[in-house]
Amino acid sequence: MNVHEYQGKALLKKYGVPVPEGIMVKSVDDALKAAKKIQETTGNDVCAVKAQIHAGGRGKGGGVKIAKNLDEIKTHAGNILGMQLVTPQTSAEGKKVRKLLIEQNIYYPGPSEPSEIYLSVLLNRATSRNMIMYSPRGGMNIEEVAEETPEEIFTEEIDPKTGIQPYQCRRIAFNLGLKGEAFKNMVKFIPSLYNAYEQNDATLLEINPLFKAADDKILVADCKMTIDSNALFRHPDIMEMRDMDEEDPMEVEAGKYDLNYVKLDGNVGCMVNGAGLAMATMDIIKLSGGDPANFLDVGGSANAKRVEEAFRIILKDPNVKAILVNIFGGIVRCDRVAQGIVDAYKNIGEINIPIIVRLQGTNAEEAKQIIDESGLKVKSAILLKEAAELVTEVLQ
Repeated sequence: MNVHEYQGKALLKKYGVPVPEGIMVKSVDDALKAAKKIQETTGNDVCAVKAQIHAGGRGKGGGVKIAKNLDEIKTHAGNILGMQLVTPQTSAEGKKVRKLLIEQNIYYPGPSEPSEIYLSVLLNRATSRNMIMYSPRGGMNIEEVAEETPEEIFTEEIDPKTGIQPYQCRRIAFNLGLKGEAFKNMVKFIPSLYNAYEQNDATLLEINPLFKAADDKILVADCKMTIDSNALFRHPDIMEMRDMDEEDPMEVEAGKYDLNYVKLDGNVGCMVNGAGLAMATMDIIKLSGGDPANFLDVGGSANAKRVEEAFRIILKDPNVKAILVNIFGGIVRCDRVAQGIVDAYKNIGEINIPIIVRLQGTNAEEAKQIIDESGLKVKSAILLKEAAELVTEVLQ
């Protein structure tokens, strides 16, 4: 589950991670009130106006502006709220901005030169260990740094038995080229950040940029945080942060029926039981000349109701030109699934696109007979090869 920047910073603050003063708002009037409060607290009139959507690259899309006074706060807040913000990490349609973060200015004068750093904590799946990835060249173009000068990207793996060690924190600060107070502040900063990542069951905590201010303070200028959905039962406070407006409506609806659904851009809807079989099914669709329109796992205990809801969700996608149902009858009997498909077909009403059903496993022959004798416009198959050939046939 993704959280907004302002929510991630609130979580980090609980662990002693230094973050700028900021207030989330949903209207221009509240933006002005928030700016006044921050100006009184910091003694600085300059504030950042930042769109809150679940996507990076907001600055490139015009979703982050610096306001020097209240008039500019009003102008920028009015322009950004309600806009369809398109960034390198959104679709061409973009995302509607419903919330703003009004934040204190961190580019204030001081004895040293400010700088932007890239730092993230994530799992290295190759070694099954958490690692810290960092670079002295943070900011909007970190992807270019990784591509053009990979030697400027450093990593530090964390031993799960010992956790983050002081010598690793010092090495990170050294590789970032920090000195004096900035070096000391970074050494204190890293354990706090890592604890926030680990104790909140995050799968990604990306700070870009991590800001070294002119007075050598280390501040979280931006925060992208993803929480492991399977661990949310341990974090009811984080679960309350879920923003349904930022998620695909069909994926939200699928979750209500315990369906694992991810929308894709193809033309063949697929309904499968089991994640591995679903991935294999998507491959066979691609090889047969189609493109998968979704990943949909109905689970090992698929029943008629779940199958019906899965059909309804797939059919809401106007790009779907055919549906491939691929069920392996292990825990669930194929004949029960077949009957569920027939019932769902009748309950939904007229379905004007081809449906190919491949059932294999317990009572597969009986299931094929139920499908064939139903009188419905459903093509059945037992072998995966047959199903693939039928997909090719109906798409032509």
